[in-house]
Amino acid sequence: MGQPLIYLYEQMKEEQVETIRQTAPDYIIIDAKRESPELIEDDIEIMLGWDKELGQRLLDSDTSRLAWVQSISAGVDTYDLERFAEKGILLSNASGIHSISISEHVLGVLLAEFRGIRTSIINQANKQWTRDNVSYRQLSMQKMLIVGTGHIGQQLAVFAQGLGIQTYGVNTSGHVTNGFIECYSHKNMSRIVKEMDIVVNILPLTDDTYQMYNERMFLAMKPGTVFINVGRGPSINTNDLVQALNTGQLSFAALDVFEEEPLPENSPLWSMENVLITPHISGLTPQFKEKLLNIFIPNLRQFLKDKSLAKNEIALHQGY
Repeated sequence: MGQPLIYLYEQMKEEQVETIRQTAPDYIIIDAKRESPELIEDDIEIMLGWDKELGQRLLDSDTSRLAWVQSISAGVDTYDLERFAEKGILLSNASGIHSISISEHVLGVLLAEFRGIRTSIINQANKQWTRDNVSYRQLSMQKMLIVGTGHIGQQLAVFAQGLGIQTYGVNTSGHVTNGFIECYSHKNMSRIVKEMDIVVNILPLTDDTYQMYNERMFLAMKPGTVFINVGRGPSINTNDLVQALNTGQLSFAALDVFEEEPLPENSPLWSMENVLITPHISGLTPQFKEKLLNIFIPNLRQFLKDKSLAKNEIALHQGY
């Protein structure tokens, strides 16, 4: 067994690599996007980012030293969490990095819809000066249900309250969280959702959240509800969503994630006037790598100290 390796699948700047090297001087640092050195894969102990093919080989290896993976995303539904648990591999996510970006995205699409901006963009492209097809509503005092009250949900609640929106939350137990008038448990969501004007999904994908937005859930909502998904696409039954939009049960949907990505060209969502499609961009964040290092470096120091993590560790049996 050779010198342990830190495998950087996410390309970092030279000075960032040097920071990692100084923090872990006993490790060999492999920048996978810049170099293709010969290496003994089983010596990889830490991976920043997830190389699916290499990662699968390490999970299948009986002699792999892989002990910790730092994900670059908040959601970890693409990882084989059961195998991670079986092999005792730690997993941490990038929760918190995307909070401001996703919160701004949600408010941006809401303002575009409520103030008629989306329609005006279309009118401008057609060189039409008209108010006839511009609808507008007041966003202030609307009731917003934020489904997922973690870092992103809390940040969104703070921003939304600045616009006079009334914010309510849904989480696993219904525990009270800062920024919300009231919070409810998942099991009570179908009862409270009928009182809300806007529903925003920010949940990770787990067995419990898979296709939780189905015909039953949409019918439980107030007719004309606005729905936004910046969580995970498979949390929605797309056919049921299309039906709810066609019947007016939902007045508008802003969708950044989908069951299948890229969204197929034959999807009816493309041509629906009450749908805004964005190509999974809500989490794009300036200075992303600097913010990622603010999670990775404290975790690296803690890992070197006692093989534990300082922040953002995933409970593998829960999926978040």
